[in-house]
Amino acid sequence: MSAPPFASVKELEESLRAHSYLPDRGLAVAIYLAVSLDRPLLLEGEAGVGKTEVAKVLSEMMDRRLIRLQCYEGIDSTQALYDWDYSRQLVAIRAAQAEGKPIDDLFGGAFLVERPLLDAIRTGRGAILLIDELDRADNEFEAFLLEVLGEFAVTVPEVGRIAATKPPTVVITSNRTRELHDALKRRCLYHWIDHPSLEREVAIIRTRAPDVRESLAREVAMAVERLRTLEVAKRPGVAETIDWANAISFLGADTLESKTALETLGAVVKDHEDQQVVVAHLEEVLGGDNTK
Repeated sequence: MSAPPFASVKELEESLRAHSYLPDRGLAVAIYLAVSLDRPLLLEGEAGVGKTEVAKVLSEMMDRRLIRLQCYEGIDSTQALYDWDYSRQLVAIRAAQAEGKPIDDLFGGAFLVERPLLDAIRTGRGAILLIDELDRADNEFEAFLLEVLGEFAVTVPEVGRIAATKPPTVVITSNRTRELHDALKRRCLYHWIDHPSLEREVAIIRTRAPDVRESLAREVAMAVERLRTLEVAKRPGVAETIDWANAISFLGADTLESKTALETLGAVVKDHEDQQVVVAHLEEVLGGDNTK
């Protein structure tokens, strides 16, 4: 096994913080083990808690290319692995016919279109492969993915077997709209990312939005913490908390008051019915004392 990219969990944490990502200890340990032991990292949690950002930050930290496979309902191996450049094949056929030459190697490497999985296999160690929102794909695609992750190799009948000399670092995310198979989980290291604690969310706001005063950052983080306890369909993530703090600060406000909160509510709550719930409980969300 090659030397791990980070000497310790502490070194990894410091690097993450230097790239404006503030993990808790459990997440830092999971990332450290995944990149050190060449194990896929499966991150689950609600939307907006920072799952996708892990792969993006790792790409920057480790100076590796980020290859993203965005999953969706109906995705299959053609969209994920490889396809053929049919337009170029058609041009080649017409050119060969015009010159009276035989059509040769129509399904060779020159016409092979790499999709994210094949791209990551060929890139190998130089890539961070992000398989985003796997729960949106179906069971058949998940089973196919499990085979690819097993060997980091694929056989293209017309080209042959393509294998990674050393596997890429793999980050898989899921919003848990459905349960992923145990077989996939067994192949991965697993970590659940929850919404951050109050103190960590304040620190995240201050890191990502340095122009926001600490007192305002704390008021916003406290309000969002209360907001998440309401019966809303989509609880705001960290990104929405940062957006809200930025919006309020940009309007010149130093404190979170009801008037400003209502004017900027669209920065933190992105659903009409949820906004109605928040408006009905605004005094509770603001702590009961910011009603100006």
